Amino acid sequence: MPMTVVTVAARLAGFAGAAALLAGCSMGPMFGGGAPAADAGLANTNASPAQMAQAQTNALPAIATQCPPIKVRPGGEAIFYYGNGKVGDPTKLNYQAVIDEVTRNCVVSNGLITVNMGAAGHAVLGPAGNQASVTLPLRFAVERDGQAVYSEKFSLPVAFAGAGAQEFTKVVNGVAIPYLGGDEITIWVGFDTRG
Repeated sequence: MPMTVVTVAARLAGFAGAAALLAGCSMGPMFGGGAPAADAGLANTNASPAQMAQAQTNALPAIATQCPPIKVRPGGEAIFYYGNGKVGDPTKLNYQAVIDEVTRNCVVSNGLITVNMGAAGHAVLGPAGNQASVTLPLRFAVERDGQAVYSEKFSLPVAFAGAGAQEFTKVVNGVAIPYLGGDEITIWVGFDTRG
């Protein structure tokens, strides 16, 4: 049956209304990348109760279908430990460790993004290495619009148990990040050798 001009106009109006509703639900640049924050923002931190309360008050509907990206912080992808201050001399290398993989998953609800995040890699003894075990300083952080809302450094023990190389894994569960809408959020992981 042929459509009348009125029917076509009504359908177009319906599509336009649906498009307007979807545009109103846009998440903005939440899932884009971001430049690393200054080192000062990397101290251990969590979202404050005030930030949590504000996020819950101003919460958007839970419509996100993706997690924020997880990235290895530039310069934090590997760690090299030399004995007796012989930095750069490969014959004096005690051990090195490298992050091979990172992953995350999220649940978005009531103005909060709850993140589970993890990193895996391997540690290898060098020519001067005779350690039975080492402790790796691994930091996870979450930044919203360039500001740290979560940052925690973990001391990750790795036992060589007679082998020259060992794999390591670290998982952090249940980190709640307030989401106010239109935020640019990035999850970072990397070795942090600062005190």
